[in-house]
Amino acid sequence: MDYFPEDLLGAHTKLIMDPVHGGIPLFPHEVAIIDHPLFQRLRNICQNDILSLVFPGATHSRFLHSIGVMHVGERIFLSMVKSYLESRRYKSQMSTTKEQFFAIDYFNKIIRLACLLHDCGHSSFSHQFTRTSKIKEMMESSGLFEQLWQGIDTHNLYDTAPDIIEHEHYSIRCAHQLLHDTHIEASGINPVDVLAIMETTTAHTSDIFNTHAEHFWQFIAGTEVINWKTSTSAPELVAQLLSSIISGEVDADRADYMLRDGFHSSVTIGGFNLDHLLSNLRFGWDPKTPWLGLAITSKGLSALEDFVYSRNQMYRHVYAHKTALGFDWLLREAINEVLEDHTIETYVRQCLTDLNEFRHLTDNYFWECFRHHARNNPNSYAYCIINREKLKHIDTQFDLTPTEIDTRKQTLATQLNVDHSNVVSCTMNAKFSKIREDFDQMKVLVKDAITHQHQLKLIPEVSTFFNKFTDGTIIHFYLKPKRLTIA
Repeated sequence: MDYFPEDLLGAHTKLIMDPVHGGIPLFPHEVAIIDHPLFQRLRNICQNDILSLVFPGATHSRFLHSIGVMHVGERIFLSMVKSYLESRRYKSQMSTTKEQFFAIDYFNKIIRLACLLHDCGHSSFSHQFTRTSKIKEMMESSGLFEQLWQGIDTHNLYDTAPDIIEHEHYSIRCAHQLLHDTHIEASGINPVDVLAIMETTTAHTSDIFNTHAEHFWQFIAGTEVINWKTSTSAPELVAQLLSSIISGEVDADRADYMLRDGFHSSVTIGGFNLDHLLSNLRFGWDPKTPWLGLAITSKGLSALEDFVYSRNQMYRHVYAHKTALGFDWLLREAINEVLEDHTIETYVRQCLTDLNEFRHLTDNYFWECFRHHARNNPNSYAYCIINREKLKHIDTQFDLTPTEIDTRKQTLATQLNVDHSNVVSCTMNAKFSKIREDFDQMKVLVKDAITHQHQLKLIPEVSTFFNKFTDGTIIHFYLKPKRLTIA
């Protein structure tokens, strides 16, 4: 930690050239993590499962996405630090101390690591893997969490063992292993601080983090720190702030995947001005509540509106594309199909409990399973995936209940004079925006025209734009390929 000024100014050892962000510099400890086999497996996991069957350019991997999120996470944090430094200098407030710079450097590094590792637990075909019925049964089996963490004390990470394991839990397990194997402590970083700001954990931050949090809090709060009394400690508030950069309504993950997915899918609807958005982000601090989080200036609201609107459009026209969702349905059925082979089912179970085998659970593994199955079974889901035989789209509905979906299937089957089992549906739950009503994860920094004082307001109090976005469900209906239909 003796070289923090050089680190903040860019004392990196390697540069990765990214088609979306350009050059992305890496610290030595990040290079060690990226070179680890458990992280390298992400090269063989597509970011958007099999979206490339519809948008041919969308073959990009979780590997480069993870590095991109790391880059965006740092940009979010340091852009807010820079704006705060400029504001303090302009207002002639107290100078920044050495301890505060140490804190900034430390938090920047753990943000980068948490962003880099946020998706390292994804398995074959990303989200479609865990949505497959037989895989869900495996991941909901009793004792899986204990097997996954066998020999490791998890009390400092989880208050109680989770009943259902999601891919985020695997990300924590993989991140724990990667940080341990690369001896991250030698770089002055406590691994628990990285894991504490990632999803699913209830970890308590280290003494190192807590000390830095006190100094960072003084950097943000200034003179208001003296009389501040609350049940929520400074380390807790700072941890919540850092977590929101990694996983929030406006976070590094979404910022990268929207730009990256739009770029590789060759669509323009996922684009938004990241520079404009970042230049208007601030640390929001309200000593009365107390509240510490992300804030956006009034003039930056248009950039936030572009961000939310672009995400809305990506869901509707790319992620929920009727042909793409049809292939997702076929993919899940093909996975279920090959898991009927006892040898494959046993090995996948082993992969889900042993990280040494988990690193082999990539898209490539299942593609080989599909090819082998398809050669011997031409009337199979695997054959359809291998040969890109798509489902025939026949209808689209919105916000139907499960009962209404089944009724609609029966109606369509009757109209088309086919067996009910030949009509299938695929559902996309689209959570377009939470920025409405009492949303307080991000606030607007508003300047009073008379007093020229800044105050924080809830976004819905300043903009009605986000009220038009609601969570919804898109349901596409299809006919199975003829080779799979029942006469």
